[in-house]
Amino acid sequence: MPRYALLLALLFTASVQAQDSQGESDLSYKAYVHSDKRIKCLYGYAADKTGDHAAAVAIFEDCIRRWNDVYSMIWLAQLYETGIGVPKDEAQATALMRRGAHAHDDAAYARLARYHYGVALAEGRGTPRDIPQAKTWLRQAAQEGVREAADYLCRLESATP
Repeated sequence: MPRYALLLALLFTASVQAQDSQGESDLSYKAYVHSDKRIKCLYGYAADKTGDHAAAVAIFEDCIRRWNDVYSMIWLAQLYETGIGVPKDEAQATALMRRGAHAHDDAAYARLARYHYGVALAEGRGTPRDIPQAKTWLRQAAQEGVREAADYLCRLESATP
């Protein structure tokens, strides 16, 4: 996610902002809520962090529907897991992580989804606890370079036979 965080920081610190017909900045997340441009998925994060959770949810849901966007799946899952902006629903959060875990994306968000899905399976969050499946997903994420997955897998394997 560092690449997207850097992009968002650059967008928000830009000194020149064009105005659209409704007076919204082209760099504001509000200009992207109903956009058909994929960059809108990044603006869901901005909407969430500024407290406009309804806009964030709308953006993330649209990005998932249009592009099967794993970045949006992860962020929306976190909202469902915490109950921020949506009713708390661990099963929905885990379902989104599962969907992301099965996806393949160029930005490597699928490997983060595999890690989070593995943790959900290991802890029984929003899904029945399934240690063998948890290990499978964590192992895959670890092999793809997710250090947290490797660490969690070590702890899990030392705690279970």
